[in-house]
Amino acid sequence: MSNILDMNLTDNKLNKEHFTEVVGQEKAKRQLTEHYKGFERTNVCPHLLFVAPKGTGKTFLANQFGAMLKEHSNGNKEFMEINCSTIKSPKQLANAILFPHVVDRDITLFFDEASELPREVEMSLLTLLNPNKRNRNHLETDEGTVHVNFKRQTFLFATTEKQKMFHALIDRCEPINMEEYTYSQLATILGRECEGVTFGENVLDEIASVMRGNAREAQKMATKVNNYLAARDKSHFSMADWEQFTYALGINPLGMDEMELLVLRDLAGRSKPCSLTNLSAKTTLTKECLQRSVELYLLKHDLMEIEKGSGRSITSKGRTLLEKIDEVGGGR
Repeated sequence: MSNILDMNLTDNKLNKEHFTEVVGQEKAKRQLTEHYKGFERTNVCPHLLFVAPKGTGKTFLANQFGAMLKEHSNGNKEFMEINCSTIKSPKQLANAILFPHVVDRDITLFFDEASELPREVEMSLLTLLNPNKRNRNHLETDEGTVHVNFKRQTFLFATTEKQKMFHALIDRCEPINMEEYTYSQLATILGRECEGVTFGENVLDEIASVMRGNAREAQKMATKVNNYLAARDKSHFSMADWEQFTYALGINPLGMDEMELLVLRDLAGRSKPCSLTNLSAKTTLTKECLQRSVELYLLKHDLMEIEKGSGRSITSKGRTLLEKIDEVGGGR
């Protein structure tokens, strides 16, 4: 079964001081703490949906919450993480997960990237998770009846693309909304991961500015910084080191990727605003890619603007950023 689904039956290490390893996300931690207090008295936890941008630690936070539930259950409540992209049908859901791991067991099921679930699987879960006073439910399948007891089984979901999920399944869940990390929080994560390293004035903020609000990027960056210093037998990372580091590794300001830089350069070369169709044709990027990925980041940082009736254009801040990039080599 492990070669069909990417599932980990995790023996979570219990964290006596809950969430101490989680930087930021104070609202989400308050919400989870409140749900846990109720669980302590009733053994029932609402179905939870972690909604978060990529790399903000939703999986880690769900694991921490699962550890809390297991601790309260004297270690008897296992935690199973399920890669939703591997679940192709209700039959597979029943045969690979529900019957062998849920029926008559104490377990927390964590459906990661729930937006990848096929609609028919979402419909099955919708039936299974329908709330009622008895805190019990069942699902009829071709292989038999799946019975769940919400005092024994807890259901958690997570997604970076809530808009792709079936609205009725979203309504079954209590939202746990997470946020992008601030520069200060990313600097804290980086400093913690770079043990024994000292940083020059403002260097941590400069590094944080290219991480796109992403804790996973902070951890990856820490590895690269540690390797850079180890190669030079140093323990201090200065602003000069940062400039050499970004040049050598091709890191652009604000952590811009090549698609974003391509679009920004295209807009800079135009004498007037352009349409989405025209921009797509010129850059060979699909309209969906432009709207859902590239433009969102450029708009967020005020590097481009979209005016109704006229179209897309670069801002003065966008031009200044391109000039800065060109000064150090024309785009890293």
